[in-house]
Amino acid sequence: MTQLHALKSAGLFEVNAPRYTSYPTATQFASNIGAQDYARWLAGLPPADPVSLYIHIPFCERLCWYCACRTQGVRSLGPVRAYVDVLLQEIALLRRYLPEGLRANRLHFGGGSPTILPPDEIGRLVDALTTLVPLNDGAEFSVEIDPSAIDTSRMDAFVAAGMNRASIGVQDFAPQVQQAIGRLQSFEITLKTISALRERGVNSINIDLVYGLPYQDWAALGATLDQTLTLAPDRLALFGYAHVPWMAKRQKMIPEAALPGAHERYELAQNATAMLVASGLNAIGIDHFATPSDALSRAQANGRLRRNFQGYTDDSAASLVGIGASSISQLPGGYVQNAPVTAQYNAAIAGGNLAAARGVALGLDDQVRALAIEMLMCDFKLELSRLEARFGAFMLPLLKNAQAAARRFNTFCTFDGQTLIILPEGRPLTRMIAQMFDAYAVDQSRHSSAI
Repeated sequence: MTQLHALKSAGLFEVNAPRYTSYPTATQFASNIGAQDYARWLAGLPPADPVSLYIHIPFCERLCWYCACRTQGVRSLGPVRAYVDVLLQEIALLRRYLPEGLRANRLHFGGGSPTILPPDEIGRLVDALTTLVPLNDGAEFSVEIDPSAIDTSRMDAFVAAGMNRASIGVQDFAPQVQQAIGRLQSFEITLKTISALRERGVNSINIDLVYGLPYQDWAALGATLDQTLTLAPDRLALFGYAHVPWMAKRQKMIPEAALPGAHERYELAQNATAMLVASGLNAIGIDHFATPSDALSRAQANGRLRRNFQGYTDDSAASLVGIGASSISQLPGGYVQNAPVTAQYNAAIAGGNLAAARGVALGLDDQVRALAIEMLMCDFKLELSRLEARFGAFMLPLLKNAQAAARRFNTFCTFDGQTLIILPEGRPLTRMIAQMFDAYAVDQSRHSSAI
């Protein structure tokens, strides 16, 4: 049996599966978790333990059709400035609940397009955030940057505020692909943006690419990779396009007939991985790549690689505090998501209330399974002894899950009774294998293709 046929028999090309950037996944969030839970969990944070901060900017000057993020298009800065005022109110509210002395290792501006913020608003926001939770020395301050929507004044404002890592969205440089996803962005403007960042001392550059886009074939993606490698990023993410038009209405603009099929997606991912590894980058988990000297490579080598809503990370903080509409906080007590609709978020904050709208409390079984799934997603290995050392007998139910996974994926895994290992040829099945440890019913219609 060929490997391709074996993967097909395992269901890779027919199955949808969670990406497991959290466990439980966001599909399990419910409205029974709200502001009171959030306030209690925030107040319970240990002051001595650093946290990470995420701030969501849900606005874009252009709406890319492939994107499933919570964003909205604007034609003027009025709504953006008004939103910043609300963010500042939320930051003031958080001061009531966060323990004194709390500090942060990470600050990340995401979106949407954070680069839509006017320079003066960037300064106001960062000042408020770092007054609320000061950054530790050596903290990482990263910003998602749209090269087509940033000018020197905004770039200078972020650099002056302390930005030291930039995440550059590219997706694909092929004009036909860009036209089909509503995101026109030349290689030249991308190069100009990265050069300007490096001239200002921002040398940590991440580039995001996507495979499985309309009209994308290996010729297009291979050419994009060639161009991307000349930009010398220290990290690169290659995500599979999630076509979910029933959730993201703008994706109805995508010509479905032009999307690569499951086998074509697999070949794109495999060819890209081989090319990037041959270029000298290390493969990190299922969809990231990094130079050998990058912190992600060191974290992987030392067994400290983690996975969260932003993908793979070396962030050691146990808690993430999310600020802004639709942002998600990850706390020891559970996950909490702010109201996803900006108007609802604005109304909650204006009323003097935290905007927490839904979430999930973490029971002990959730914590055991979350660590198990993270180990599989990061290390392609599950060591039951590590779970036992931390959780004692509460890890015993996972022994049956490991046995079941080894039986179902027997040609792609090994299990000696203590350690489940996903073999290199089985790594395309990682999300499906991780799902074997998911105690919740998984609705495939709410997830993307496993490949």
